[in-house]
Amino acid sequence: MSVNVQKPSRELSIDETLTWTFDLYFRNFAAFFVPMIIAAVVTGVFGAFLSDYILHMPPLDTGASSQEVWNWLSTYLPGLLIMAFTLGMLSWIVSTTASGVVVKCTSNSIEKGTANLGKAFSSAVTRLPSLLVAGFIYAILVGAGLIALIIPGIILAIMFSLNVPAIMIENAGPLGSMSRSRKLVSGRWLKTFTLLLIIILIVGLISFVGSLMAAPFGIFSLLASSIISAFVEPILPISLAVYYYSMLGREQQQRVPPPPPPPF
Repeated sequence: MSVNVQKPSRELSIDETLTWTFDLYFRNFAAFFVPMIIAAVVTGVFGAFLSDYILHMPPLDTGASSQEVWNWLSTYLPGLLIMAFTLGMLSWIVSTTASGVVVKCTSNSIEKGTANLGKAFSSAVTRLPSLLVAGFIYAILVGAGLIALIIPGIILAIMFSLNVPAIMIENAGPLGSMSRSRKLVSGRWLKTFTLLLIIILIVGLISFVGSLMAAPFGIFSLLASSIISAFVEPILPISLAVYYYSMLGREQQQRVPPPPPPPF
């Protein structure tokens, strides 16, 4: 689908970034929604299998002996751990791929006026190793920072927030994307934090309402909740891609030489 959007030649305000985000999303809804709904269905179906496995585990008697407890754990815990690990890895891979696709679609919409879902998916799969490694490093650093008095984790989350656009748009490597993100948001810490906070609150609130609505579906509650959340989850990667181009516009502004002094 074609969208009439021009690449920003200057830094956008938060209001402008949000306006661009929602404008791009609504104009090309299918290209952004399809990757997320596929990821939601895949994750939700496997989550339903895990829920069904847990529900069919026989309860452990209150007065069970240590041998009975051990027998119960050795019988059911390995299968539970394997399924939980598989679900976690699968969710990580499909969600990372979906985010990469959405960022690439956003980039193509801004630079070329069109979003080709097939080409974006191919690009995301090609860069998937870099996306996964960068995501793993990001999670470790931010997680460790959050454990260490929370504030360092927030700072690291802001610093490396543009690593996915750097990979998908500039084809940067995992470490290079971290460095590029840090450079782009330098001097815009509060602005970046404010934008991320707004987007996370929007997505988080709607996802929370979706989880409440999906609760009556039993073992399929995760699937239903994921489908509802898929409607808003593209907002975050779209906004990050738009903000990435906003920071590129800022870089261009800084490179423009000042006008020559008057001759007198």
